[in-house]
Amino acid sequence: MEFQEVVKNRYSCKKYSSRQVEDEKLTAILEAGRLAPTAKNLQEQKIYVVRSDAMLAKIDELTPCRYGAPTVLVVAFDRNNVFTYPGGKYDSGMEDATIVATQMILAAADQGVDSCWLNFLDPDKTAKALGLPENEQVLMLMDLGYAAPGAGPLPNHANRKPLSETVSYL
Repeated sequence: MEFQEVVKNRYSCKKYSSRQVEDEKLTAILEAGRLAPTAKNLQEQKIYVVRSDAMLAKIDELTPCRYGAPTVLVVAFDRNNVFTYPGGKYDSGMEDATIVATQMILAAADQGVDSCWLNFLDPDKTAKALGLPENEQVLMLMDLGYAAPGAGPLPNHANRKPLSETVSYL
C-alpha cells in the first residue's frame, strides 16, 4: 500500500473479530518497530506479544478500553537505558517508545491489520500485573487484529483541519 493511503485510511479499530494475525504479518509489524530510530540508537524499547487467553484476561482487568483483539502488544522501555537531554527534564524513553509504536501501527495498516493505541491504564500497575522487570516502564498497549463486521472509523474520521490551522512558520 502507498504510504499516503496508509496514513489516510488507518483508524483506531474498536471492535475485532477472533481472527488471529498471521505470524508473518506480526513479524513484519514487529520488524517495523525494531527498525524505528531511537536517540543515540539506544533501542530501549521492549515489546511483549500477548496472545494467551489468560494474559488477555489480565489486560482486560487493567483497562476497560481493550476492544477484543486477539493480540495485544505491550510497548515498554528500559528506564536504565535512556538518553537524558540537556536540562535533565526529559529523556528519550517515552519518545523512542512512541516512535516504535507508531511505526508498528503504520506497518500493521500496511499489512491490512487493524490496531488501536490503548493508554487508558496505570502503567505501573500494568507492568506489575504482567510481571515486567522493575526497570521497564509501560508506554501503551496496542490491540492488533482484524475488524469485526460493522466496525469502521468514526463518522468524522476524514475531517481534518487545514494545515493553516495546525502549522505555523517561524
